Amino acid sequence: MVFDKEAAFEEAVITVLKQHGWDDAGGVLRYPTEQDLINNWAKILFQNNADIDRLNGCPLTQGEMAQVIEQIETLKTPLALNGFINGKTVAITRDNPDDALHLGKEVSLKIYDRQEIAAGQSRYQIAQQPVYPAKSKILNDRRGDLCLLINGMPVIHIELKRSGIPVSQATGQIEKYAHEGVFTGLFRLTQIFVGMTPDEARYFANPGTGAFNPNFFFHWEDFNNEPVCAGDKPGTDEWKRFTSTLLSIPMAHQLIGFYTVADSSDGCLKVMRSYQYYAASAISDKVCRCKWDERPKSSAPGRPGGYIWHTTGSGKTMTSFKSAQLIADSHNADKVVFLMDRIELGTQSLSEYRAFADDADDVQGTENTQVLKSKLASDDPKNRLIVTSIQKMSNVKAGEGRITQAELDRLAAKRIVFVIDECHRSTFGDMLQDIRRAFPNALFFGFTGTPILDENQKKGSTTAMVFGECLHRYSIADGIRDGNVLGFDPYMVTTFDDHDVREAVALEQAKASSVGEAISDERKSKVFYHYMDQAKVPMGPMVDSAGNHIKGIEDFLTRAQYWPDTPHHGKVVEDVLRRFPVLSHGGKFHAILATSSIPEAIDYYRAFKREAPQMKVTALFDPSIDNDAGSTVKEDALVELIEDYNKAYGQEFTIPTWPAMKKDISARLSHKKPYVNVDAN
Repeated sequence: MVFDKEAAFEEAVITVLKQHGWDDAGGVLRYPTEQDLINNWAKILFQNNADIDRLNGCPLTQGEMAQVIEQIETLKTPLALNGFINGKTVAITRDNPDDALHLGKEVSLKIYDRQEIAAGQSRYQIAQQPVYPAKSKILNDRRGDLCLLINGMPVIHIELKRSGIPVSQATGQIEKYAHEGVFTGLFRLTQIFVGMTPDEARYFANPGTGAFNPNFFFHWEDFNNEPVCAGDKPGTDEWKRFTSTLLSIPMAHQLIGFYTVADSSDGCLKVMRSYQYYAASAISDKVCRCKWDERPKSSAPGRPGGYIWHTTGSGKTMTSFKSAQLIADSHNADKVVFLMDRIELGTQSLSEYRAFADDADDVQGTENTQVLKSKLASDDPKNRLIVTSIQKMSNVKAGEGRITQAELDRLAAKRIVFVIDECHRSTFGDMLQDIRRAFPNALFFGFTGTPILDENQKKGSTTAMVFGECLHRYSIADGIRDGNVLGFDPYMVTTFDDHDVREAVALEQAKASSVGEAISDERKSKVFYHYMDQAKVPMGPMVDSAGNHIKGIEDFLTRAQYWPDTPHHGKVVEDVLRRFPVLSHGGKFHAILATSSIPEAIDYYRAFKREAPQMKVTALFDPSIDNDAGSTVKEDALVELIEDYNKAYGQEFTIPTWPAMKKDISARLSHKKPYVNVDAN
C-alpha cells in the first residue's frame, strides 16, 4: 500500500502496534508534553508500588518525581540509563506528608522488570506526536512521531516518512533532534531509535552525545537472514512485518531488557542485530527445554545442545555473552561456563564479558584450577557465570590437583552449561573429551565461523556429530551483504606468464623435455599443440552449457610452483613491498600474509628480512618441537624469530614464553594497551 500522507501512515502504524501488545487500557496518549508524560509515569509508579512497604497508598508528589528526573539527568548517557532501567528499582526520599510511615525516609520503587514480559505489572503505551522541549529558547519545540513507553518510560522513539521519501530522511531527523538537545529530561531514557517508511525501516541504539554512525543503522531480518522492510519490495506493506516483529510485545520488551548491551569498554550502548538475537534465543530456549533429571540420550558423555555458525567478525563474543546471560537470568542452569581453547583468549573474553555485564562482578574469572573448582562448587549467584580456558577446565577431574571422585560427582550433579568459543578448534582434542567425561550431565553449545563439515571432518567427526544440530547460521555472504563484516577486495598478481605456464603443461602432457622435441615427434606434437590451443584447453576450468566440467591448464598444475626458491615466492615479496607503503597509509596499518605451511612461513620471513630489513616483520606458528625430521629447522627459526623480535622491541621473550609473545604481537596489531598510539608501533 502507498501512503501519500505521513499522518495516514502514522495512524496505520498505531493500529498495527495496538494489535501487537501496545494496547494499554488508557489508550493512545495524544500530543503529550514532557510534563504530561511525567505525570503519566507517576501514576504508573504509584499503581505498581502502592503497598504499605513502599508508597503506602499515597501518590507521588511533584517533588518526589523531581528526584527521579534528577537521577536521570545525573546519569545522562544511554549507557548509564540502560543500567538504570534494568536495575529494576529507583530510590526516593518521601516528602508526601500523607505518608506518615515513610515521611523523610528512603523508599525503593519498582520501575521495570525485564522478566515480566507481557505479564505482571508491565504496561505498554503509545505516545503520538509527543512534544520535545527545545534546549535553546531560540529554537522551536519539536514534535516526534511516535514514542513507545514501557511502564511509563519512553524507551523507543520512532520517526516516520511517507511513501517515496528515503528512510535516511527519518534517521536524519532523529539525528537533527539529538543535535538540538531535545532528548533530555525524561526523554534521556530513550534506548532505541527507529526510522521507518512504508518500504524501509532501520533501528539503532541511542548514541547519546556521540556521533550517529549509519553503519550501525540495522535492518531487521528473519530467521533465514532475509531482510525485512529493507527497501527491496516497495508497496508490499513490509512495514507491517517489521512492526509486528521487532516492535511487538514481547519482542520490544526483550529488546530493552535483554538485547541491548551497555558496553563499558567503549562507553556505548549497543543493540543486537537480528542474527545475534536468533542465536542467543535459540540457545536459551534449548536450555529451558532441557530435562536435566533424565539421562542424556547420546552415547558419548555430555548433552549435545547444538552449535551456532556465525561468520568471523560478526560479533560472536557479544552473542555468546547474551546467550550466557539469558541462561543465568532464567535460573534454568546452575552454572554457565564460557570455555576458550587458549588461555590468552580467555583473558581477553573475560574482559569483554565484564564490559558487557550489568555488573562486572557477575562474570567470574579463574586464576587457577583450584579457584575454578571453588567457583563451580559455590552456590553464590555471583559465581553463576564463569569464563575459563579449556586447559584449566580439563584439569577438573578426579585425582588431579587433590580433587576426589566424591567432589567431582557433586560438581557434575549441577546443571552446567558449557558455551565453547571457536569450537572448530577445540572440539576434537583430548582436553575437551576429558571435560565431557568429567561432566557427563552437562549441556554443550559451540560457536564457530568455520564448522567442521563432512568434507573436512577431523578424526571421523564433524561439528554436528559433537554438538548436535546447527541452531542458527549467518554466513560470510550474509555479513558482507549487510556490511557487518568486511568484504573481499581480491586482485590477481601473475607470478608466472600465462604462455610459460601453458607451454610447461603442454610439454609435460606430451612427455617432451623441450619444444623442439615436442614438434619433431608426430605423436607428441599432436598432444603439445592440443594443449597450446586456447580454444581447446582454456586457461582456467570452465563449465559448458550442458553442465560438464572442462579442465583448464590450471587443473594440471601441482603445488611445486609455490615451493621455496621458485619465482613465485620472489614475486609475492616484490608485490607486497611495492604496494605496502600506499596500502598501509605510510605504515599506520598492518598486514597479514597467510601461508600453507610452517616451512613456507619461515621462508617468507627470511625473504622479507633480506629484501626489506627496515620493515617490521615477524611470524607466528605452532611452537611445539618434537623429534620428527625437520624439527631442528623449526627450532632454529623460532630462536631467530624471538631474538629478532626482542631486539626490535626491547623484549625478553623465550620459547617457553611464546604465548606471551603472541599476546604482545596481538596487542600491537590491534593497537591495544600498551600500544594504543597507532603512529608509534
